[in-house]
Amino acid sequence: MISRLTAVTREAIATAVSQPVASLMTVVVVIGMILTVMLTTGRTVGAEQRVLGSIDEAGTRAIQVRAENGAGLTSDVLDRISTIEGIEWAAAFSSAIDATNTAVPDGTRVPVRLAYGTHLSLLGIPANSPLPGELAYASTSALDQLGLPDGAGSITTTAGTDFALAGVISVPDFLESFEPVVLAPQPNATGDEAVNVLLVIAERPDLVTPVSNAVLSVLAVDDPSMISIETSESLAHLRAIVQSQLGAFSRGLVLATLAVTGLLVAAILYALVTMRRKDFGRRRALGASRGLIVALLMIQTILLAAVGSALGVATAVIALAASGDPLPGMAFITALAILTIVTAGIAALIPAVVASKREPIRELRVP
Repeated sequence: MISRLTAVTREAIATAVSQPVASLMTVVVVIGMILTVMLTTGRTVGAEQRVLGSIDEAGTRAIQVRAENGAGLTSDVLDRISTIEGIEWAAAFSSAIDATNTAVPDGTRVPVRLAYGTHLSLLGIPANSPLPGELAYASTSALDQLGLPDGAGSITTTAGTDFALAGVISVPDFLESFEPVVLAPQPNATGDEAVNVLLVIAERPDLVTPVSNAVLSVLAVDDPSMISIETSESLAHLRAIVQSQLGAFSRGLVLATLAVTGLLVAAILYALVTMRRKDFGRRRALGASRGLIVALLMIQTILLAAVGSALGVATAVIALAASGDPLPGMAFITALAILTIVTAGIAALIPAVVASKREPIRELRVP
């Protein structure tokens, strides 16, 4: 079976080479299709991804619960929300306590928060601490204000608690409002510690509303009136609108371009079949089956479409990069190439069937 397929493939390549004009036209049509989609829809998809990325950077999945002092929100809330599906990340923080460089008691004060949760590693805080509850991690901005740009030293809070600085943390967009950030993780928390901020990140923007409702239902606070919640529901809604509108435009243009390409490929192959009717008649007279004729034309078209797709993608990527436009991503490019090859193959089916049904005796009589 494999040897037969190899033989047919070699024959298809030889046939394509022997018909340079038709082969070149097929390749050019496919290149034109790829360029049209990449420079229109591809550019739109790249812009869409950039816009959605910008919206996501603004925290479309963030849910922030704030509790006033005395509300009764404690660190064990993390255990309760751990059963809620759709949560990617969560952490709880105490109210801010001012602290200064231990060596400079009169220096600039920065807020320090006790941090609770098992997801703090996302910020660059190690999961296992050599000195549980005694170490602090600070952002670059906080270290500069403390006069400890190298991250080595210690800080002292206004309550007299000392923390040794153990490293620098990265500050994601949902923590930028906390800057300058200094966090003291509490891995051995009992669950009774009062917290003032609960941060939850949903897995997807569309889960913000259901997740926030579920989180509110398990807070178990003493005074719900002292609780406020901030979500990015409006940003998530905006993201859905942008994605829907741009996606619909992109899909429509791709389908239209694929349809035109399929018609052009079918027309080229039909003309090729008409010109080569004597050749197909000879093949049928020599014992070639109808399936072999169909396979020969299909493989020839698919190979030409693959060459055209590769050349078209390469040209389009160079053009987009030269113009400074965002690339649509490897998934889009791969899908476009596959769709183009499949479309060309489907377009070749009807001409291939027509060629396979040529009667040998009748075609050999054609002058």
